[in-house]
Amino acid sequence: MARDRVVIIGGGPGGYEAAHVAAQLGAEVTVVDTDGIGGSAVLTDCVPSKTLIATAELMTEVSDSAELGIDFTDHQGDAATTLRVDLGRVNARVKQLAADQSADIAARLQRDGVRVLRGRGRLGGDMTVVASLPDGGEETLQADAILLATGAAPRVLDSAVPDGERILTWEQVYDLTEVPERLIVVGSGVTGAEFASAYLALGIDVTLVSSRDRVLPGEDADASAVLEEVATRKGMHVMGNSRMQSVIRAGDTVTVTLTDGRTVEGTHCILALGSVPNTADLGLDKAGVETDDGGFVRVDRVSRTSARGVYAAGDCTGVLMLASVAAMQGRIAMWHFLGDAVAPLDLKKVSSNVFTAPEIATVGWSQQAVDAGEIVAEVVTLPLAGNARAKMQGVRDGFVKLFIRPGTGIVVGGVVVGPRASELIHPVSIAVAESLTADQLAQAFTVYPSMSGSIAEAARRLHRV
Repeated sequence: MARDRVVIIGGGPGGYEAAHVAAQLGAEVTVVDTDGIGGSAVLTDCVPSKTLIATAELMTEVSDSAELGIDFTDHQGDAATTLRVDLGRVNARVKQLAADQSADIAARLQRDGVRVLRGRGRLGGDMTVVASLPDGGEETLQADAILLATGAAPRVLDSAVPDGERILTWEQVYDLTEVPERLIVVGSGVTGAEFASAYLALGIDVTLVSSRDRVLPGEDADASAVLEEVATRKGMHVMGNSRMQSVIRAGDTVTVTLTDGRTVEGTHCILALGSVPNTADLGLDKAGVETDDGGFVRVDRVSRTSARGVYAAGDCTGVLMLASVAAMQGRIAMWHFLGDAVAPLDLKKVSSNVFTAPEIATVGWSQQAVDAGEIVAEVVTLPLAGNARAKMQGVRDGFVKLFIRPGTGIVVGGVVVGPRASELIHPVSIAVAESLTADQLAQAFTVYPSMSGSIAEAARRLHRV
């Protein structure tokens, strides 16, 4: 019996996770990849940025250690008062770790029997993928199912053109070998906030230019307020309601001009202006694959496009631009096509995290939705400052917030702000995914003392007799 032929364009999380599932279910799988297995998530985005942030977190912990009774002295016994980062070494480690992760993923694909073809893929006619090869040749692949997982790229403007040296996208920062004296970050979404927070922790003078009235306008407002207060307290200059008009470089000086005529000068500028999908020149029109006005591929909740047999996953769909969502979209596509058990993508069960200091993790329904009347929910917020483990670790900032449905007490959402919030959100994510009640969440044992104890305590406060 002939095996189903699956061709995947793009080797990022949506692509390689789909490849694993398809191979496991017996399909003949080819991944056509251009930039390296792992995609931007592994090579230029998630893995590198979070590796940089790991160094920043250590700097923060060391900087705050005096409160815990730890003093530093130099080799002569004098007090060491200055921490310095070797950005060249940091970025060398970042690049090496990303390359190693990419190699590990590629090795697993090989073990699964997946063929990886280096080339740029596009849709041909009659369920084919045409791969343009590095040597100038082409290879045509016949497919029973095609998955588009081509990702997205940093958005740039004609008035703010990156030069890769002092005006940078977030993919270019890892070529820096010297510490910027004065860094301007344009854009206060997740990417901008993460880089601004990380470089601030590395001891760099940071100005964050935000077109909105607060940092992280898409996140929980209480969480954003905590982050902005902490960042400002640590020396970041946050410019709210400040829309960038242009960025120019003159020698070693970068000038950001705002739409109201004000200017901000620095030595370097990171542009965090959002993403554009990598969907040009893919032959989408010819194949009947519909896109929206922004060029993102339209998909349903099982990753189907408008063209029969063609699926799409990840940032090129614009559904929710997270590596975890891309991976799930890819898996769902293969489960659906190959006839395995599948549940449609449910964005209300997706947990996400902003890797700032403190971290901000969320899952399920939000405060904004409650305030807008989209869902009726009871809410409790519990500051971490009262948590015994937080006191031991010198943590003052952050909170746990839970949302439950009145009457049933079912947990429908949550927010955690604090150190390692990305780990602490997991029990709340399980509660949301499995429709657990606040009482069930509260009655599960937690370790004492622990940060997770605050999640159980917040759930106990939602108990109704």
